[in-house]
Amino acid sequence: MKKTLVALAALLCSISIANAQEEGAKLAKSAGKALTSYNIDPSNNGDKLAEAKSKIDEAFKFEDAKASATACITRGDIYSTILTNDDTQIMLKKKTTYSGDNDALVAFEAYKMALAVPDVKKYQKGDALKGIAAVQASMINIGVAKFDKAEYDKAYNAFNGALLSHDILITDGKKSVLDDKSKLSNQVYITALAAGLANKNEEALKLYESIYKADKDTTKAEIYSGMYRAKLALKDTVGAEVYLKAGRKARPEDASLLFDEINSFLAKGKLDELTGSLKAAIAKEPKNVSLYVTLGNVYDNLYQREITAKNEAKSKEYFELATKYYSEASTLDPKNATAVYSTGALYYNKAALLTQELNAMPEDFSNAGMKKYNALKDQINALFDQALPYFKKAESLDPNDLNTLIALSEIFARKEELELMKEFKTRLETIKGGGKINAPYFKG
Repeated sequence: MKKTLVALAALLCSISIANAQEEGAKLAKSAGKALTSYNIDPSNNGDKLAEAKSKIDEAFKFEDAKASATACITRGDIYSTILTNDDTQIMLKKKTTYSGDNDALVAFEAYKMALAVPDVKKYQKGDALKGIAAVQASMINIGVAKFDKAEYDKAYNAFNGALLSHDILITDGKKSVLDDKSKLSNQVYITALAAGLANKNEEALKLYESIYKADKDTTKAEIYSGMYRAKLALKDTVGAEVYLKAGRKARPEDASLLFDEINSFLAKGKLDELTGSLKAAIAKEPKNVSLYVTLGNVYDNLYQREITAKNEAKSKEYFELATKYYSEASTLDPKNATAVYSTGALYYNKAALLTQELNAMPEDFSNAGMKKYNALKDQINALFDQALPYFKKAESLDPNDLNTLIALSEIFARKEELELMKEFKTRLETIKGGGKINAPYFKG
């Protein structure tokens, strides 16, 4: 009796599986019939296209449909028809958007599945290739629309589908919209760009490198930059440096690679190397205020390095250069709060360094000792006084800048201007507490 029950259960299970498989095949066949009805009379059978989509989507929940070249081609044809119908309606201005997210890609993937079926027949292969050719351009167009919407992952999938379709078509001797060499190279670049923006850095690197390896002599600067950034994102700093150096050598005139080099030097703290690159960048973009501010900051840091090392001549040179480039930034953009603040910070930091020196002086109440002490103290006060107008100006431009408020509160405390000290400590606490200052204290 027990064996009989087991055998019966096995039989029921096999019948259930068979029915499920048959259900998938039946649904795909029914979807095909609905598509045929629509194609015979699209005007009066619009509901048949919706029926075809519903049934083919249901059919592809079953493995037998996925393993059937006929079912796969039917799925591709249905989605391709939906796409064509949408294009017509959009052109006639009866619709503004597509029905699906990317029906062209769904159709392509279905046709591709048909080609992968082991027993695919010759006529089925021809139908699948014809279908792929029909949706290739639409994948590119939809990819562009996704890219413009910053949907980079979807843009990559669409663009990559277009590239895969090209490979399939040319392998079989068919025409592709990407047959032109320059169009193909451009499409590979755009696909790589989308991949990088979607954080698909391995895919991006592979695509960039395919362009580079195809013709190293004519490789454009953006390809070197793309490979460099992809390598950086993959934590391969050595490989990134190789591509950056190669790019700078091959395309020394390119601004994007120059900026990549500047960012690389900044990240590594290579201050001495930075000055030359930044000056070259300024020569290319003389109205780029941030370059002047950055170069001023580099000289500021070099000044601090040399003053700490007691190299007075060099520290004075770098101090003057920092002041020069901050000043040029302010001339270009008088409302640039960073440039104004940074100039004040130069004097403030120099005063702070001298204050440390003052505090370290030995007690010497002789006339000579007091004269030396007072001279240094006067020098410090003069530097704070030089810094103050810049901080006031910076506060008038950006009353919510934390560093500016700290500097002002400390200077007013040092000068014993108690009301102003209290005012700026209150403002400082507001910012630290997550609040916002609605209006500056100083007016211009």
